[in-house]
Amino acid sequence: MKAGRPYTMTARAEAAAETKQRILDAAVRALQDTFRSDIRLEDVAAAAGVSVQTVLRVFGRRARLIDSAMAAVVAQIGAGLDQAPPGDVDASVTAWFDHYERFGDLVVRNLADESDPAVAYLVRTGRSRHRQRVQRQFAPQLADVPSGERARLVDALVCACDVYTWKLLRRDMGRSRRQAESTMRLTITALLGGR
Repeated sequence: MKAGRPYTMTARAEAAAETKQRILDAAVRALQDTFRSDIRLEDVAAAAGVSVQTVLRVFGRRARLIDSAMAAVVAQIGAGLDQAPPGDVDASVTAWFDHYERFGDLVVRNLADESDPAVAYLVRTGRSRHRQRVQRQFAPQLADVPSGERARLVDALVCACDVYTWKLLRRDMGRSRRQAESTMRLTITALLGGR
């Protein structure tokens, strides 16, 4: 009897971990399509194949579930953006579009939901990281720009590479990814002026 007990405990722990992950995955998917404030436990539970009571037993309360889902999304968001070599405009544009095609709608939705204090923190962090990435990606081109002009050029590059630029081109104007990338590349190249 004792020999079976450790296996049972291990199996239970694995099942509990799988259930928690299913719930978290369902909440992450919900964030892709729904404002944080509109996510319902009933919908997350149904998508995870569990009851609302199970969701609450695992996460304690709705806010903890949503915070965990947001943390999972934030961890995914940064991955891949830093893979383009600094100075490579084409690779940088491709990396931004890979990122925006996957997370752009979620990011835009969070920007619209910025009045939520939890979202406001993420938005501020995202803006800061975006500016840092722009400075990193174009550091070779910015190296010889006088400091007074550099800040203004970085501002312009931040705008050129922003999620709203992607949204305007892809969602509002209906451009193909290839066309939208070409437009962003043209804007960046014009701003850098052959640097």
